[in-house]
Amino acid sequence: MINDKVLSIILGGGQGSRLYPLTEKRSKPAVPIAGKYRLVDIPISNCINSDIKRMYVLTQFNSASLNRHIKNTYHFSFFSSAFVDVLAAEQTPESKSWFQGTADAVRQSMQHIKGHDFEYALILSGDQLYQMDFNEMIRAHINANAEISIATIPVNEKDATSFGILKTDKDNVVTSFIEKPGPELLPEWTSETSDDMKAQGRNHLASMGIYIFNRQLLIDLMNNPETNDFGKEIIPQSIDKHKTLSYQYEGYWTDIGNIDSFFEANLGFTDDLPQFNLYDSKQRTYTNARILPTSKITGTALDRAVIAEGCIINAAKIEKSVIGIRSRIGKDSTIINTYMMGNDDYESLDDINNNKTEILLGIGERCYIKNTIIDKNVRIGDDVRINGGAHLADTETNEYVVKEGIVVIKKDAIIPKGFVL
Repeated sequence: MINDKVLSIILGGGQGSRLYPLTEKRSKPAVPIAGKYRLVDIPISNCINSDIKRMYVLTQFNSASLNRHIKNTYHFSFFSSAFVDVLAAEQTPESKSWFQGTADAVRQSMQHIKGHDFEYALILSGDQLYQMDFNEMIRAHINANAEISIATIPVNEKDATSFGILKTDKDNVVTSFIEKPGPELLPEWTSETSDDMKAQGRNHLASMGIYIFNRQLLIDLMNNPETNDFGKEIIPQSIDKHKTLSYQYEGYWTDIGNIDSFFEANLGFTDDLPQFNLYDSKQRTYTNARILPTSKITGTALDRAVIAEGCIINAAKIEKSVIGIRSRIGKDSTIINTYMMGNDDYESLDDINNNKTEILLGIGERCYIKNTIIDKNVRIGDDVRINGGAHLADTETNEYVVKEGIVVIKKDAIIPKGFVL
């Protein structure tokens, strides 16, 4: 089976500054998504669904919660060669520096990677939302006798300026590459796409940051310490020297690069027909199998609401919102366009009686919360009003951040009773 010849390398990314403050206390792949998952669950699930079960996750910032999640979630048979391991940046006699880019992360991890028997390295990003059968891409790579394959997605002119754009010949072989071209250059950078894509004006092929490298070529490329990034250096420099294939993907795909895209992707789960389908039994999304009770909802009007397990909800109204595990929402509160990540634990009666702040975990009574991301283990008092939107200027306090009108309540923050924003 071709799956046995593949080793997956999932890039955890750098400090994740564009997702701050969600990455203030955790690495980017560990950021909670859709109420019960973590971002890293997406590429891992795609691999498992493609029967690829040897995976390394490369990270260097705040990796404790990521380590814990992977250790608690991905268990394989003792007699299997399957594994999901975290490789954090480490000092060695050969390297005493942090990862300097995506390629440098792989280079510094090669001593672990080369210890495995594989023919193809599948390199993935840890901060994207999509469902892909990697077997089709691997077969296309093998059938074309390619040395490198790049997953590409057709995009329109507006989006093309934000990506690395490829040009291909009639056999889908990449002939040239440009990073984030200006609008004036785009007419020269069209490629052949399907009729459906053409009808949507999607005539440019953007790199998805998903690559396949033949084993020996990857080893050879990693011997050059001058190249630190796949998208900016390795790929552009390899196109003329090594046969590079474009594998076109036309499904849903989004890059969770900043707070705005993260917020939009999460609220997308509340659509009647979400573009990312969590209800597909053939493309399951895996995560930690927590033993949680069902959610309990009393007197609440629900409209396009996604409610995770273990919640206790007495709100008046929840509209177009995702409510994460173990969330508690008090009486007469209204939640609109909000992603509430939930809590790591419940508060016992003793905890409540000993709570000197008098503000319980979750959202209090008579609150109004709109256009907000509420990180884990937040305490919001009674009668709080948070109305995110374009009228709010970007700002940061110890308790919250406002970015492009979206209010992000920081992890473990305490919002006092009667607070208004």
